[in-house]
Amino acid sequence: MAEERPLARVTCTAPVNIAVIKYWGKRDNDLILPINSSLSVTLHQDQLKTTTTAAASRDFAEDRLWLNGEEADVGHPRLQACLREVSALARLYGAAGEPSEQGQPSEQGQPSEQGQPSEQGQLSEVARRGSGSACRSMMGGFVQWQRGERPDGRDSIARQVAPETHWPELRVLILVVSGEKKQVGSTAGMQTSVDTSPLLKHRAEVVVPERLALMTRHIRERDFEGFGKLTMQDSNQFHATCLDTFPPIFYLNDISRQIIALAHRFNAHHGHTKVAYTFDAGPNAVIFTLADSVAEFVEVVRRSFPPAINGDRFVRGLPVGSASLPGELLAAVVTEPVPGGIQYILHTKPGPGPQLVDDPSQHLLGADGLPRRSP
Repeated sequence: MAEERPLARVTCTAPVNIAVIKYWGKRDNDLILPINSSLSVTLHQDQLKTTTTAAASRDFAEDRLWLNGEEADVGHPRLQACLREVSALARLYGAAGEPSEQGQPSEQGQPSEQGQPSEQGQLSEVARRGSGSACRSMMGGFVQWQRGERPDGRDSIARQVAPETHWPELRVLILVVSGEKKQVGSTAGMQTSVDTSPLLKHRAEVVVPERLALMTRHIRERDFEGFGKLTMQDSNQFHATCLDTFPPIFYLNDISRQIIALAHRFNAHHGHTKVAYTFDAGPNAVIFTLADSVAEFVEVVRRSFPPAINGDRFVRGLPVGSASLPGELLAAVVTEPVPGGIQYILHTKPGPGPQLVDDPSQHLLGADGLPRRSP
């Protein structure tokens, strides 16, 4: 009987990120290269994360993938691109994580070939090949995905603008409106926008470069007024480019638009920006605010969109205190309630990048390389 060779297993968790300066449109579909840079906030993994176990053995005859317990097709071009990039990095750095002779680092800790990104940059490049915005999740806090100029995409990588500890008062509320699959997928929507929207071209070439510099300054200065206003403006313009696409793309629904109006009434009542919304390619709202405004705004949302079911689990994640709303605020901000308009609220904050899981019992794959059965 042939002796089995050792199986290597590694488990990591990775966070979700929410863009405040949006990415929409590719200049290269195969390499997943964007037409503009973008900037996002990495959310804390205590509330939202993915867990992945990778197993490697010379005895494996083929690549296999399981997603949420179901085996998935490994032939997708993006997945294959990621596997090729991971294999290349494994050959470069070796099993122990040290650079091989073919890729000795320079004094700066980078492979000696001129122009190569750092190891962290290389990992963000791998993530980008799977899904563009995923590269921003390779770091915590506030992260910019650089558009890059090189045709091979080696300079289209993520870099951290500020760590998750930089702005400890910042909070995030995810208002879940719908979990249904969107009618127009992001990949198809982007391509149609690139082909048909003059506004998107102007946004990428003129608007975004100015906004990135301004947003970076707001983050570094912890200026919520500037950060919040610009976040809302950029979300609005992203969805304007979707409307400028032909045929137009509608990602927001009636509840989304009511949340936008609610946020503006709330801010107008207080006389400054206390909450800021942003919407990706879907109807769910992400609200940025500061810790001292969370309880009041959550109560405003609860009054505006009374939970139809699961009232006791309407607010999840980080604890939220109670708040009594003054009569003048209710009169100015809460209009006709829409019961069940929001399924639930998830309360979180900025968090770190991917984490290595040291506990072997947390591996999703067993010693045979196959998914572990649930107890």
